[in-house]
Amino acid sequence: MSISEKVKEAGLLLPIISKPGGNYVSVNIRGNIAYIAIQLPKDGDNWNYKGRIGKDLTSEEGYKAMQLCALNVLAHIEKSISLDRLVGINHVDAYYQASEEWDDAPKLVDGASDLFVKILGHKGIHSRAIFGVEKLPRNFSVGITCTLTLKEK
Repeated sequence: MSISEKVKEAGLLLPIISKPGGNYVSVNIRGNIAYIAIQLPKDGDNWNYKGRIGKDLTSEEGYKAMQLCALNVLAHIEKSISLDRLVGINHVDAYYQASEEWDDAPKLVDGASDLFVKILGHKGIHSRAIFGVEKLPRNFSVGITCTLTLKEK
C-alpha cells in the first residue's frame, strides 16, 4: 500500500508539495540517509497556521499544524524516495513560535509524531528535538525537518 493510500485510509490527504523558497532542495540523499528540509504547514500555495501558539492559535490548532508538516514530509517521501526504500524515520527536529505564557511543546509535536507512527508503523518511530524559536519564515507557527534511513539501491 502506498503512503497516499495509507493517508487516505486515515481520513487525510497528502498536500501538494511546494517548491523550496531558496537555493536548496527539499530532499537531499547522501548514501542511505535522506534529509528533508524544513516543512511548514503548507498545502501548495495555501499557507496555513500562521502566528504564535497560545496567542493566535490554540494548542489543538498547533497539533494540526504539526500534522500538516508531517504530511508534507510523507508527500516528499512518496515523490522522491518511495515507501519501499524507506527503512525508517531517524530523527525529527521540530520548531515552533509561541507566546511567552504557552508551554506545551511535547503535545504539540505529537501532531507529527502520532501521524508518522500511524501511517508508517515501526518505520515512523523516531527520536526528536523541540525548539521554541523567536520567528519562523512567513510567520508560520511550526515547522519540522527529518532525517531518514533508506535501503541501499
